Amino acid sequence: MQGVVLGLLSSIAILTLTPAANAADARNGETLAKRWCADCHVVAADQRSGTTQATPFSAIADRPGFDAAMLALFLLSPHPKMPDMGLSRAEAADLVAYIATQGGR
Repeated sequence: MQGVVLGLLSSIAILTLTPAANAADARNGETLAKRWCADCHVVAADQRSGTTQATPFSAIADRPGFDAAMLALFLLSPHPKMPDMGLSRAEAADLVAYIATQGGR
């Protein structure tokens, strides 16, 4: 039952976030990343360091099967290791669009 609910939520997220991802603003995502994420993650090639416990954005973008909608859903859900940034769906899509630009480094 839990798997069905998770699958439904994933499908809803993909359907609702896909249009936002198409119109996502990677420049705004960069601003958000530098404000909210750079203390822990390496968010840009010119950044010297993050923490050893947070995956660099380039590694996230280079993961096989990188899925923008699923990553946006992850960012919208509070997690113990990450602060609740209170992102809107558009901001999550912007942040994911920026993360995607960091791949291939």
